[in-house]
Order: sequence, then C-alpha cells, then structure tokens
Amino acid sequence: MKYISTRGQSVPVSSGTAILRGLADDGGLYMPDKLPMLDMAAIKALCAASYAERAARVLHLFLNDDYSYDELLKDAEAAYSGDRFFGGAAPITALGDRLRVLELWHGPTAAFKDMALQIMPRLLSRALRKKGEKNQALILVATSGDTGKAALEGYSDVSGVKIMVFYPAGGVSDVQKLQMATQTGANVAVQAVVGNFDDTQNGVKRIFGDETMRAELKERGYILSSANSINWGRLVPQIVYYISAYCDLINSGSIAPGGEMDVCVPTGNFGNILAAYIAKKMGLPINRLICASNRNKILTDFFETGIYDRNRHFHMTMSPSMDILISSNLERLLYLSAGADETARYMRELSDIGRYQITPALLETLRRDFTGMWCDESETAAEIKSVWERYNYLCDTHTAVGLHCAEKYTARCGSREMSVCGNRILLAVSTASAYKFAGDVYRSLAGDMGKVKELDALQALSDYTGTPIPAPLDGIAQRKIRFDPNNSIEADKMEDSVLAFAD
Repeated sequence: MKYISTRGQSVPVSSGTAILRGLADDGGLYMPDKLPMLDMAAIKALCAASYAERAARVLHLFLNDDYSYDELLKDAEAAYSGDRFFGGAAPITALGDRLRVLELWHGPTAAFKDMALQIMPRLLSRALRKKGEKNQALILVATSGDTGKAALEGYSDVSGVKIMVFYPAGGVSDVQKLQMATQTGANVAVQAVVGNFDDTQNGVKRIFGDETMRAELKERGYILSSANSINWGRLVPQIVYYISAYCDLINSGSIAPGGEMDVCVPTGNFGNILAAYIAKKMGLPINRLICASNRNKILTDFFETGIYDRNRHFHMTMSPSMDILISSNLERLLYLSAGADETARYMRELSDIGRYQITPALLETLRRDFTGMWCDESETAAEIKSVWERYNYLCDTHTAVGLHCAEKYTARCGSREMSVCGNRILLAVSTASAYKFAGDVYRSLAGDMGKVKELDALQALSDYTGTPIPAPLDGIAQRKIRFDPNNSIEADKMEDSVLAFAD
C-alpha cells in the first residue's frame, strides 16, 4: 500500500514515510491509495480478541509495507496496557434502550486523544529506525486543548524526538492549560499564542510549508513532523476504536452481527468522525454519521448548504476543543468523495478567499452518510444536567454536545423519519472526562459557582456527584509549572520559538 496526497501533486510514499513527514509536499494530507476491506467473518474474529490485538490487526491492514504484525502488537500492548488505560481502552456504557456511549477518555490525560497518541510515538520511532533517519524528529503541534497534553505525554522523553506544542492563550480550559504547563520531559516545550485555535493551527501549517524554515532545521539536525490528526499516524489508530466498539456491541448482545448502527461524534477538526467514516468504507455496518457541532457550527452549515465559509464570527464556548473554523480533516473526506483535483481546487479557494462551495451532486453524496447538527451553550448545560438526573451519568461539555445531537436525531427518527432511521443502536462518542472541564460541568449541575474557583471546581464536582477525580487530574493545581501560561506570543513569532527550541 502506498500513501498519496489528497491534492495529487506529491510522489507516493510508504506508510512509515507518511507518518514521518505528516504533511505531503504539496500541502495535502496523506491517504492510502486504497482502503482495505473487512468482511463480517473478519469482524467476528476480532470479537474474541483483546483491544491491543484488534488494534494490531487493523493497523496492519494499513501499515503492512513498513510494519510487521508482531511489531504492531508489541506497540499496541504497551500503548493500551492497564496501567495506562484505567477501566479499559474504550468501554461502552448504556443509556436507555438504544443509546450507547463509547468512552474514549480513560487514558493518561483523560481525553480521547490518548487513543491515538499513546501508540503514535511508537510508530514514529520505528519509522525513524526503519528509514535510517539520522536527524531528530521535531514534532510541532497546534492544539485546542486535548491534543497538546496527549501528545506531550505520548512523546515525553521518547528517543530521537523533540516536541513543541502551541495553544491559543484564551482558548483552553484552566485544567487543560495546567496539564500542558506542568508537563515533564527533557524533550518538550509548550507555548501560548495570542488568538484562537485557527490562528495557532495556521501558524504550524505555515512553518510546515516554509522551505527556508525546513532547510534551517535540517541544518540543525531536525526533520519536521506533526502529531495533529493531519498526520496519518494519528488518524489510523482512531479507526480501530469504532471497529472495536462494534465488536463489543456484538459481545454484549446489543447488536447482531451484520446489524447496522448509527454513530454520533462531537466534532471540531473532523478527524474523529472521519475515522468512523473510513471504518464504514471498509465494511463496518455504520448507517448514518451524525456530525455534532457547538455554536461554531461551520460543519453543520456545510452539510446543510454545501458551502464551507470560515469568514464568520468565532465563538469561544464551554466546549473549547470544538472551537474551530478550519476543520483540516474535511479535506480527506473531499478527497474520498470528489478526488484530488477537486480537493486541491477547494483548498486553494479556502486559502485565498476563506470559503468554497461543493457541487450539488457532491453534497447529495455526502448527505447519504452524514447529518450535521449543532448545540448552543444553554442546550449544552441543560444536557449535562439532564443526563445526570436521568441516568446518573456524568459527561463533559463536548460529550454533552454529542449527546444532545444524538437525542435530537433520535427524536426525529421517532417521528417523521422512522422509516429511515429504523431501530438501530446509536453509538455516541464521549471524548473527555467531565473533570477536564469541571467548572462548566459543575455550573451546569449546581448553578452559579459563587466563590468556587475554576480549579477548585474539581473537588466541588466530586463532592456534588460523589464521583472520584480521575488520577491524571487529581492534585493538578499543586504540580510544578514549567511553561508559563501567561507568556503569550503573537502567531507571527511562532517560527522564532521553534528555532529557539531547536537551538
């Protein structure tokens, strides 16, 4: 299997090279030249396997040109071990008859990004050795909150790698900010940036596209790579948990082999839901994908109108990891649906004028698989409270967006669209522990926090609900700060920070 650019102007590369480079030379994203298929016999065989074994088998379908199954199994067993994922890698909780919640936040940073970023550093380290790369890999990350800490944790003190994370100064929660500011490891750096996530992400993309910058870094002994979901090595492990979830639903008797399910994903950069779409293209029986957005509903509007327009007001919400106006992985969906030439044209228009409009035929094609829905701030808060009162289930602000959209979709199915929706299981993805956003969750449950400070809300939330603070977050306010969160730089100074780190 070879990896080609979504924009069609780069030389095909192997899987290891795609993971090392992160971004193709023409600015596109790497995709396999064909998708492997899974029949029901293969899915049934996975039902008897552990999560690590499922991961190794699925990853091997995509990476077998550079990685052996035994290597992938060794890496998966280390990445998803019990001392890293408390309570299992991706457990499922039932809420009522048809709704199931796929919990992806039981890893070392209490967010779903751990599912990919615990194994990705291992894949990259192997690729460095296999390709005989003598330079160090310099990982640059733009984060809206969760990716940064998960990447820092995954790459901390990994041999042959340095990692620098940029985040929007006012666009992450206090807990997320402290998680990054207190990160240990000799090979890590963290920098706050003035502006929003898109400013930060554009800065990282600018560095990747700067040949002079690349040459300077190479002179200093570094090659650039990325841990964002623009890197195929970040995206491919996410495919695994949808396949694994289907196996677990079979094992629990919630679904019969071959029976379809719907999937609802709270979505910002589009990587998480794209992984579900790829699993569907491989043969996993997914009927409909519900793309759940917060008030920054650019994806909802896209699936309704076919127009992607980032020239709009940016809202800072209580679900900050979804406060995004440039959903990078949507490019991969366009490539799969319209081909490289059209994708390149759309991306040029997005860069030049900040918008593009797909053809009516393409919009109709996408609507066969996707439904876009959104949830405002009051609905998010109400959902947190409602889910707690009805199910005694505690969810974070992003999961609440997904659950609200899932329930809204189910209500629609229960009326005029029942013939379309059927009686399927709806798998809603939970992306973070409620304690990562304890202040907003506590406010949603108890009303005004009064004199409770944001970081004190962790204990207040625990006291109110009788649930324990997850180990990765317990005592976070007392940890030593290494990277001053008050030291923010302008986005046009990001290159200087990278060069200083690589000095």
